[in-house]
Amino acid sequence: MKIAVLQKGSTEQWIEQIVGNLLRLGVMLAATIVLIGGSLYLVRYGATLPQYSGFQGEPSDLRSISGIVADALSLRSRGLIQLGVLLLMATPVARVAFLTLAFTHQRDRLYAVMAFVVLALLVYSLIGGLAF
Repeated sequence: MKIAVLQKGSTEQWIEQIVGNLLRLGVMLAATIVLIGGSLYLVRYGATLPQYSGFQGEPSDLRSISGIVADALSLRSRGLIQLGVLLLMATPVARVAFLTLAFTHQRDRLYAVMAFVVLALLVYSLIGGLAF
């Protein structure tokens, strides 16, 4: 297998294309999953009247990532909607993770460190949000 040596300009263009495709793919996949989940939800619950007399939180199976994935794999509407939202949130995190690796591969220390700090803050804020 032959590996082509890329010049700096073409490498930057390649990285921009991958980042653009990553964002497009993430948003399209998330939107498709939410659309399917929303359609299933409306088919099942669209004719019911909402009960405003008391607050009901999310079911326990939708409070964890494993529960959301299990519900989505079972084609439950709420699980699919939640999975789509998680994928939408994961898309920019994946972008920053890819850029961290790309800058490290290019040996651009300043941008690699900055991207890593942003990635660490994103992960910390997401994990911190799950803890509360």
